[in-house]
Amino acid sequence: MHFLYLNQTRTTKQTLFHSSATGSSLEARAKAAIKAYSVALRAARKAFTTARIASADSRPSELFRVVGELLRPPEIQGLPDDSATRCSDFAHHFAGKVAQIRHELDSSLILVPVEVTEVPVCPILWDSFRLVLPDDVGGILGSVRATTCALDPCPSWLVKLAKEGLLDWFVAIINASLGQGSVPSCFKQAVVKPLLKKSSLDPSVCNNYRPISNLPFLGKVLERVVATQLQEFLDDTDFLDRSQSGFRPGYSTETALVALVDDLRRELDRGSVTLLVLLDISAAFDTIDHGILLGRLSGMGLGGTVLQWLRSFLEGRSQMVKLGDTCSDPWPLTCGVPQGSILSPMLFNIYMKPLGEVIQSFGGCCHLYADVTPRAMRALRTDTRRPKAI
Repeated sequence: MHFLYLNQTRTTKQTLFHSSATGSSLEARAKAAIKAYSVALRAARKAFTTARIASADSRPSELFRVVGELLRPPEIQGLPDDSATRCSDFAHHFAGKVAQIRHELDSSLILVPVEVTEVPVCPILWDSFRLVLPDDVGGILGSVRATTCALDPCPSWLVKLAKEGLLDWFVAIINASLGQGSVPSCFKQAVVKPLLKKSSLDPSVCNNYRPISNLPFLGKVLERVVATQLQEFLDDTDFLDRSQSGFRPGYSTETALVALVDDLRRELDRGSVTLLVLLDISAAFDTIDHGILLGRLSGMGLGGTVLQWLRSFLEGRSQMVKLGDTCSDPWPLTCGVPQGSILSPMLFNIYMKPLGEVIQSFGGCCHLYADVTPRAMRALRTDTRRPKAI
């Protein structure tokens, strides 16, 4: 709890200790002091929590995190004592799950006839990054959450505290990376933390966990620089599907729900029959094909050191599972983008854009939010052909 609220309870606590050691009516005074201290402590906690919620009012992600901390159940015990074996089990599970999904996808291409379409040729619209200044990096350091990775040489809060003396070094590293179109290999290593999907699930089953990648702090600062410029490009070219509400500034689950309900009501007013299908992509970030994604990036007009940097960002990555002080052996990643990365959501949106175009080509409409896609197929009551398109 913040020191301001602790100061408010310190006097009451001192009164409690004093009452327990002095005075004639010792028991009565001690009970009164205990009650007063409990009331003051509850009031301080309430004021502290209220202030945290108020400060996060305009930041939905921060508000969600604060509420999650308040409602999060206590950690479930019961994991095996042998951490080395447990780390190895998680590593094999996460790697095997992605490999199995990719194998099933490749096998399905043999069974389903697919029309191969070439990526449209687009002139290069963006081929070099804008180099950053110390003020730019200083602002980004202030906005990036101080999450420390096990691979960081020092805590991220210390880096932010001493940023004035480190800015020139950071600017040199970031500009060298942007200018050369290369991501340092130390920024492409991730420490994976298994996160239980639901508190009611069995904590001994690996399949009940999702992998959350913890990345080096300076690597995330570099990602933020690239993400800022990439977002500007996406806004200028209006590339993203207008129905995509996930991972976009100014969009949320509310915009997706409002648009979906509005479409359903419009079709109902027209007397149409509407069939709604919800698609949830399994291991969406982990199964992204690097070749296809790079083709999308090239097709939207990226080239030069920009495309070279993004290729370097995707390739040569590795990760390892860490539980307590024990780590698994690292394993290479041949597909996917890391969960917990700043750039990954933007790359996922670019990767998924053709899905909406495919659905619309069959006469349907769709709304996208992250890896969940509500798809609506509409038809007049006398028209039985449209639903067959599904």
